[in-house]
Amino acid sequence: MDLKPRQILSGIKVLELGQLIAGPFASKTLADFGAEIIKVESPGEGDPLRKWRMLHNGTSVWWQAHSRNKQSICLDLRVKEGQEIARRLALEADIVIENFRPGTLEKWGLGWEELHQANSKLIMLRISGYGQDGPKRDEPGFAAIGEAMAGLRYITGHPNEIPVRAGVSLGDTIAGLHGALGVLLALYERDARGGEGQMIDVALYESIFNLTESLLPEYSVFGAIRQPAGGALPGIAPSNAYRCGDGQYVLIAGNGDSIFKRLMALIGRTDLGEDPSLAQNDGRAKRVVEIDAAINAWTVTLGLDEVLKGLIKAQVPSGKIYTAKDIAEDPHYQARGVIESVESADGLKVQVPGIIPKLSQNPGVIRHRAPTLGEHTDEIMRSAGLTQEQIAILKKSGVLA
Repeated sequence: MDLKPRQILSGIKVLELGQLIAGPFASKTLADFGAEIIKVESPGEGDPLRKWRMLHNGTSVWWQAHSRNKQSICLDLRVKEGQEIARRLALEADIVIENFRPGTLEKWGLGWEELHQANSKLIMLRISGYGQDGPKRDEPGFAAIGEAMAGLRYITGHPNEIPVRAGVSLGDTIAGLHGALGVLLALYERDARGGEGQMIDVALYESIFNLTESLLPEYSVFGAIRQPAGGALPGIAPSNAYRCGDGQYVLIAGNGDSIFKRLMALIGRTDLGEDPSLAQNDGRAKRVVEIDAAINAWTVTLGLDEVLKGLIKAQVPSGKIYTAKDIAEDPHYQARGVIESVESADGLKVQVPGIIPKLSQNPGVIRHRAPTLGEHTDEIMRSAGLTQEQIAILKKSGVLA
């Protein structure tokens, strides 16, 4: 009897034509819950992400997290023979995921209109910098540019300093998550309601724009342009990073009304905690400089561990700023199973983020390691109906590898 939980997306076949981060992150998310991913890479070099960041034996250790649960084939999409094979694979798939510049797949005869006409049930996820239409459609767009266009870069950092970006490609991964959500919605429409397949158009800048909360509403009503505020959260008080006596920083989110009272009692400022004008957030926001100064006057007298001990006892949301070392050693991460260990093809053990989100009945699973370049070319070509002789000829010509 098989006691393993059923994978929700088992039997769903995805053809991944994208590279680097956004498209592959969407397919990785689907793969974690059982979807079969056929990743197309260019012969010789493969996905450029294989060479990004820190390498072990010539391959990025990031690759082990980003491409788990996938199969790799090497196929030259720039030539007619490669395009014909890709078309065959696309029409056998449930989903095609791509993140080329708009118009690239059309140039190769693999555009949405052509594929949809041949298979009305096919779902296609298209991720690009600016979307499939609009005046900026044909411009190259990377995550950093999308984050800036969405308004995120402007408000990140300290006042009167050079705007900064987050240390990861938020635009790409957030676009990938929006894309995965779009795919699941399209699958539901197709399979649960008997609808057709459809095209999902995700733009990097729009994915970040979707997260910008009050940024636009405040401008539309008040003409207010939100400014960078360092570690604070403007208009929500108190919420900031505060320096401790040992030089470390503590994050404190004391912006709930009852939480604020408990925080003020903890730091010995019941005068502020009982002040009627500070009972709600709008009043506290007007006096945030005073409140932050009071909190910081307390934190600088204690080390980080002592500060956190007091805050936890008072039930005030707080925490330290984690490094990668902190994450790897944290007992809560370990207890939740958020960190898993995988083994690369050359035997290297690598810690990677586990399966997120957690489903109670159908949790995802890392079924197999990230593939080596072209590891599954022969297997997938045979399943597509090519003979070993045909595969050999195509490899000799450079179409396959």
